[in-house]
Amino acid sequence: MNKQTIDVLGYQEILKEIAHFAKTNRGKNTIQKLLPYQDKSRMELSIKEIAEAEEIIKISSSVPIHTLDEMELYLTQAKKGIYIRADQFTYVLSFLQHCSKLKQFMRDKQYAAPNVSLYAESIGDVRELAEEINRCIRHGQVDQYASSDLAYLRKQLSILTDKLKDKAQQLVKSKKYSSYLQDTVLVERNGRIAISIKRQYRSKVQGTVLDSSASGSTLYMEPAELASIQEELDLIRMAEEQETERILYELTEKVLEHEHTIEIAIETMHHYDVLFAKAAFSQKNGCTAPLLNENYKINLKEARHPMLGEKAVPLSIKFGEEHRALVITGPNTGGKTVTLKTVGLLTMMAQSGLPIPAKTGSELAIFQHIFVDIGDGQSIEQNLSTFSSRLVNIIDILRVTNDRSMVLLDELGSGTDPSEGMALAIVILEQLYKKGATLFATTHYSEMKDFAEKTSGFLNGTMEFDIETLQPTYRLLLGQSGNSQAFDIAIKLGMHPELIEKAHLITYKDERSYRDGMDESILKEIDYQKQIAVNKYARRTAKKSSAHLPVEAPVYFEQGDNVLVTETNEMGIVYKGPDSKGDYLVQIQGEKRGINHKRLKLYIKGKELYPENYDFDIIFKSKEYRKVNKQQKKKHVEDVWLDGEE
Repeated sequence: MNKQTIDVLGYQEILKEIAHFAKTNRGKNTIQKLLPYQDKSRMELSIKEIAEAEEIIKISSSVPIHTLDEMELYLTQAKKGIYIRADQFTYVLSFLQHCSKLKQFMRDKQYAAPNVSLYAESIGDVRELAEEINRCIRHGQVDQYASSDLAYLRKQLSILTDKLKDKAQQLVKSKKYSSYLQDTVLVERNGRIAISIKRQYRSKVQGTVLDSSASGSTLYMEPAELASIQEELDLIRMAEEQETERILYELTEKVLEHEHTIEIAIETMHHYDVLFAKAAFSQKNGCTAPLLNENYKINLKEARHPMLGEKAVPLSIKFGEEHRALVITGPNTGGKTVTLKTVGLLTMMAQSGLPIPAKTGSELAIFQHIFVDIGDGQSIEQNLSTFSSRLVNIIDILRVTNDRSMVLLDELGSGTDPSEGMALAIVILEQLYKKGATLFATTHYSEMKDFAEKTSGFLNGTMEFDIETLQPTYRLLLGQSGNSQAFDIAIKLGMHPELIEKAHLITYKDERSYRDGMDESILKEIDYQKQIAVNKYARRTAKKSSAHLPVEAPVYFEQGDNVLVTETNEMGIVYKGPDSKGDYLVQIQGEKRGINHKRLKLYIKGKELYPENYDFDIIFKSKEYRKVNKQQKKKHVEDVWLDGEE
């Protein structure tokens, strides 16, 4: 299984969910590295073990599995010649005790899990080692009775320590030191007994300064009278430390003598951790053991995508006996992609030796490869478009697909020209089928539905859609192709059937009535009529076809009308118009501009501003223009022309 298949189908997410139930880090890592097998017997053995583990969980969920990381670390440490510390032996003892508990736990479950319970028998007897560690280690320390020498040395340490304290108390109470003392309480510095001396009397007291107070006013000194006892105490303490180390080295050696037994116990504990994590996931998700075949037959009964949980609509599909390619149609968000992912993911789970979330009796085929092309797959690194990056993936699939491959293709041919995309999709499906692959493809192309209908080995399927509720049911219907649900939905939502009938004619090149069952009186209601009403003032292109008559724009304004330009909030006076487009010539601050009537708003009618027969040349023509015009009216003036000033 290639990485893209693992990522797209969400297989790694399933492994993370399973790993969540593991108790050891090693178990979690093993689960997250799990890949599908090719060996049918190995898959079946794994599924059978998980089923037995589930039976054990039903009896008792408290399986005595111990963490393993530290145990492996201590073994490595011991083999390097480093002794296991006393506090670390507490962990070792706990692990050994869990080994014995696990053996007994599994021995009691033989009736429910005859195969799984036997693995615990491979753990050797570690009770003797556990007893020795328990004898020598107490509360994370080497017990004084671990050896007779250690018992003697610790007794001597106790005697000398008491002797040292008694002597120090005598000195504190004596007149010799009473006037030099800062405090009569004995203190301990660096493991040695000291008395508190005022700094100014340092020269009066013979001994060693061990420390001083934060202010420096007090010195903590070991008087010379205590030195001989302290030296003897140090020698005994050194001997005690050496004996303690000897015992720890001896215990470490005993652990190494049981190295092989411990390693087998670690492996067994690890196997159980992984197994019971799978069983816990299976139990939580209502999984069952699938039947496996090598005949490429699929029979899923109420299967669910494991990441959707209770929200998943059960998928039932029986496929592979007569057909090898399924073309699925249906509305967007209708469940087509989830169907592909469910089939692919459950196949990967079964081949990984995992139960699947489906009813008992579900069957899945074993494939050498599962290839997918789902989602946009856009490649930023290669600067490829969605279509290009998907096509690169499909070309790779075409190159390596064989008769032991499952190929899942979502919206094949999308992202480019529909006619070319459709043709490519059909050719790709046909070629993959010829290579012997088992195919699942989703599409919106009606031509692909026709191709599947007419081609041997292909089967149409559709995701059911409830027209009444306008909601997908997410149920897969085999042997059917999707109808014109877009048109049915449009009718349901209130679109006029006249428009839908035109769309049907364009799509299918035949006529169909969408008025069946509709009351004609409803169609005459204003809401319906507005949809098909024609605006005689609608925009027209400059070049009109011979089939259409030119439409004159209505006259809204007259010359002299004072208007507001709505876009710029400027005031102007209408000079002339409208033309065929509805544009007026408006004078704004001495400049004439062409402005469409939709952008003009009447401010004051010209009739209210100017008297009847008013000469608008005064407003719209320059003084020079009016002077020449007046002269021309009286007599002809050579070499003088009037500028229209439009």
